[in-house]
Amino acid sequence: MTNETAQALGPLEFRTHGQGAATPLDRISVRDYVRTVDIGAFGKERGVTQRVRFNVVLEVVAHAAAENDDVDQVISYDTIVEAIHAALAVERLNLLETLAERIAAGCLADARALRVFIRVEKLDRIPGALGVEIMRQRRPADTPRLGPVPAPRPDAPGARPLVLFLAAGAMPDRDQLAAMVRPLVVVLPPLDPSLRDVTGEAARRISLLSMEQAAWRFAGADDRLVVAGSRTELDWALREGFVAVWAPSKIVLDAVDDPAPDGADPAALATWLARHLDGEYATALPAA
Repeated sequence: MTNETAQALGPLEFRTHGQGAATPLDRISVRDYVRTVDIGAFGKERGVTQRVRFNVVLEVVAHAAAENDDVDQVISYDTIVEAIHAALAVERLNLLETLAERIAAGCLADARALRVFIRVEKLDRIPGALGVEIMRQRRPADTPRLGPVPAPRPDAPGARPLVLFLAAGAMPDRDQLAAMVRPLVVVLPPLDPSLRDVTGEAARRISLLSMEQAAWRFAGADDRLVVAGSRTELDWALREGFVAVWAPSKIVLDAVDDPAPDGADPAALATWLARHLDGEYATALPAA
């Protein structure tokens, strides 16, 4: 077995040995930690759980904890476990790569952590295991790096978006919507609210897709309106001054800790979105 193969497929510490640090660093690790997770990009993986195994090795700065037997001088193993839990709790994820990156960021948030090696594997997709492995290290504070756009200051004018639900029959003036100074997200009811004999998950998906049809139909008539299906798209549209028209499927299906209401109740769904955006909710009713 070559060094490269040993580092990639052997025990995780093989990879740390191959990174060529000038001075060997102390390491803490969590190995063969298994959680049951709803993760995956394929339709058959949604709504079901599968076992995911985590192996994490964290290289840390030198310390004198052993001399004093002082637990406060070391990074706790809980730092790794909590980083895993936090990454899983934010939202449902499609990619192991995303999960590994978020775990790495959580581990490196502790200033005493210098480098982290992470292997994340699905155990139920094939007879063996399939997964990803990454290494990330702390960057100097002055290293330029692209990152998420900072959230607007809470005291900035119009910082809190308005989530406006257009009830069935409401006929809003697009010029008025586009002229609003504050960030605006429009939520529409399903284009076809009738589900006939469809129930369960199929009914939920159809309701969400019908809301997306309504969004595309409404936004397609005006370049000032942009259909947004992810949090990133919503943030971009609001930041650039567009009216965001929400296509709900991705955000709703990826929700973890606070499941979204059913698409059959679009007003409740709009209220849920307003809460997640730290925004305000309003309803536009049909003219009497």
